[in-house]
Amino acid sequence: MGVIIINFKAYEEGFGKRGYELAKATEEVSKKVDDYLAIAPPILDLPEFVSSLSIDIFAQHVDAVNYGSNTGRITPEMLNEKRAKGSLINHSERRLRLADVDFIVSKFRELGLTSIVCTNNIPTTAAAAALSPDYVAVEPPELIGSGIPVSKSEPEIVENSVKSARDVNPSVKVLCGAGISKHEDYVTALDLGAEGVLLASGVVKAKYPKAALEELVGLR
Repeated sequence: MGVIIINFKAYEEGFGKRGYELAKATEEVSKKVDDYLAIAPPILDLPEFVSSLSIDIFAQHVDAVNYGSNTGRITPEMLNEKRAKGSLINHSERRLRLADVDFIVSKFRELGLTSIVCTNNIPTTAAAAALSPDYVAVEPPELIGSGIPVSKSEPEIVENSVKSARDVNPSVKVLCGAGISKHEDYVTALDLGAEGVLLASGVVKAKYPKAALEELVGLR
């Protein structure tokens, strides 16, 4: 069984009716496979999805702040109150300082939330693993949205990221992302030692998202 987390990002397709349809399709597909499927929708959709779906819902971002004078920020406690499962942290499109990542991971641990720290190469994967998040997701930025799967074009990044993370902290699980869209990409990632994948456009921007998701998990 592998892990598949779908980041809706802020694509036009990630909002409104289409976004909910994809979320519902993910729930339906999750019931047909042994894999763990979860989504990270836009923050404004999160409360609705949590209340109406049985799958886990992650935030796309969280800020390294406590309650207080922090206008426009999202605190870990807010996500906990809204019953989010956890959050992506330090995505390449929303970078954070290492100290901020450390703050969030520690706070998530206190709150019982799941942390997914995104990295871009092997050294940063090792550094992130030292903070003891639940997951590290390695995504070379140049391959994000490219349609070129990291698991095939740069398999050494996945394999060595898994090794470096385990050398630092064996309990940290490694996901890979960037360009993942097909079942063979997913299987290759698992064969390279990853626990699963973090992906976005391969499903979210597909003409038929549910069909793309079914293909990804091997139902087609």
